[in-house]
Amino acid sequence: MAPAGLAVSAVLLLVVAPLVLSPFRLDLLAKYLCYAIVAVGIALAWGRGGMLTLGQGVFFGLGGYAMGMHLKLAEAGPGKLPDFMSWSGVESLPLLWKPFANPVFTLVMVVLLPVVVAVLLGSLVFRQRVRGAYFAVLSQALAAAFVILLVGQQGLTGGTNGLTNIQHFFGLDLYDDADRRLLYLIVALVLGLAYLGVRQLAASRYGQLLVAIRDGEDRVRFLGYDPALVKTVAFAVSAALAGVAGALFVPVVGLLTPANLGVVASLELLIGVAIGGRYSLAGAVGGALLFNYAKTVFSEELPDSWLYVQGALFVVVMVWAPRGIAGLAGQLRDRWARRGPLRPVSYPAGADRPQEVST
Repeated sequence: MAPAGLAVSAVLLLVVAPLVLSPFRLDLLAKYLCYAIVAVGIALAWGRGGMLTLGQGVFFGLGGYAMGMHLKLAEAGPGKLPDFMSWSGVESLPLLWKPFANPVFTLVMVVLLPVVVAVLLGSLVFRQRVRGAYFAVLSQALAAAFVILLVGQQGLTGGTNGLTNIQHFFGLDLYDDADRRLLYLIVALVLGLAYLGVRQLAASRYGQLLVAIRDGEDRVRFLGYDPALVKTVAFAVSAALAGVAGALFVPVVGLLTPANLGVVASLELLIGVAIGGRYSLAGAVGGALLFNYAKTVFSEELPDSWLYVQGALFVVVMVWAPRGIAGLAGQLRDRWARRGPLRPVSYPAGADRPQEVST
């Protein structure tokens, strides 16, 4: 995206949206922006690195549960248990929860937990040269296993209900419109920083190497580089962004359940990026916003058939624009540029001009 486009987008998100949208719609936009942060990471891992990540819900959930645990402990107060633990018959705070009473520890874990899991998985998988559909299935299986683990630990994670009824976020009252507007601005700023950071990374020598590995991994290996290390770094960055998005999602929505993290949620994140264009960071962000907005509109207007309409939207885009909306826009722009303005043809002095042929 050009600097002018970035400036216009910043004004729309930071100035226009808070002024013209109702609190309810602004909350919805904040939720879409959380998904857009994940989309930036997917564009790096999938679009630049060729890693089809079907398990981003795991990293989203790790960051979200880390933040949710801290917020639940802060609301319960010193020495007290979160509400769902009392309902589940838990008598003392589990050892796993105790460190999350510290806000600094929580903020570190929001990023560190997803990164550690991504590095461990990437080191094991990429060094075995697992890629393509095999990596996609493996990451999807990880998301399914993660949800099963969460559901089975009722007293520790809230089970199928997850972490609910979150009312405060670092001093902000989540039932106050002014505080929620400030929370929206925080999410928008984080998205901007994530976009600019990944854009800089993609434009660097590392980004060029990542694309080279996507297009010819064996050739890059023969040149002396370690593709496993390069891909693991990109995978870890995408995981960190998903963790941050999950942590912001919790106060924006006020809850976090396993349904927000499973296979379906991971696929929807990927579909949004595919619609917008996985080779373009701006396209990935736009696709995430468009997909989730369409999901909201279709569910409101067509409650019985919105899933079919949503699926049809994806099919139409993939058939007519396999590189996404951003790729289609680029093709149209290139065609228009090749046409150019019509200019009179000049001939050297003394040259014979072509004669018209009459039929």
